[in-house]
Amino acid sequence: MTESNPSPYPLSAPPNLSPSPLGGGASTQISADTKHTDGMDLYGEHFNSRLLLGTSRYPSPQILEAAVLAAQPAMLTASLRRQSADLDGSKNFWKLLKKLNVPILPNTAGCHRVDEVIAIAQMAREVFETDWIKLELIGDDYTLQPDTLNLVEAGEKLIALGFKVLPYTTDDLVLCQRLVDVGCKAVMPWAAPIGTGKGPINPYALKTLRERLKVPLIVDAGLGVPSHACSVMEWGYDAVLLNTAVALAHDPVMMAYAFKGAVASGRMAYLSGAMQPQESAEPSTPVLGTPFWHQS
Repeated sequence: MTESNPSPYPLSAPPNLSPSPLGGGASTQISADTKHTDGMDLYGEHFNSRLLLGTSRYPSPQILEAAVLAAQPAMLTASLRRQSADLDGSKNFWKLLKKLNVPILPNTAGCHRVDEVIAIAQMAREVFETDWIKLELIGDDYTLQPDTLNLVEAGEKLIALGFKVLPYTTDDLVLCQRLVDVGCKAVMPWAAPIGTGKGPINPYALKTLRERLKVPLIVDAGLGVPSHACSVMEWGYDAVLLNTAVALAHDPVMMAYAFKGAVASGRMAYLSGAMQPQESAEPSTPVLGTPFWHQS
């Protein structure tokens, strides 16, 4: 893949993903546009987008930049630990992030102990000049499943240090509730293990989380295609965080556009209120005016 823009859409003029007129006149269009651009609030800050994007594994810095321009995300995640190993590369990477002018969400990727998390978070705060932190505390290197036994302790300590914590966690209801109890004002449950692209493997658990927790919920990890993002947004989730699904697509820029549209569509579907599934078929065409011998 070359470093030029692989998408058929020029970067200066992305496709119009806002809803088209619905046939109801100007008021209908205004209503639809309002729903599309309602944004979200996290820790008292407003974001216009409901999509967060990771910055690793892209074929080139140029394609990363093009994908960010396509997705127009609320935040970009970046790992201090994984980038700092290559000092020359890190300098160029930081320059690119600043150029993109998108809020940075540092993460504690690669940490296996609470003290590691605290140290990396404090360094990230100095480097990025932000109190935002994506809490990752890994308990299993094979599945990259969060350490469910120590995650709450790590979150509580970060909150006490003044961080705005977005914890990456499993879909366990009790664990997520405990994270909220210690002060996390948003939670990021996985849909499936990181990088698998399987989509929501436990819809029941994710829907239960949405019904029970009143804080913003962001699906983090495991989404593979735009329909996965659309589904969780239809269930009422507030946002999604993507990386591998975009970075490893054959055309990351086009995939970024696709996910942006899917998130917007899922959000509008949730706000519009979907019909309830029926056990039997019901005619969509009214019978009024139909001859009686056709109504039986």
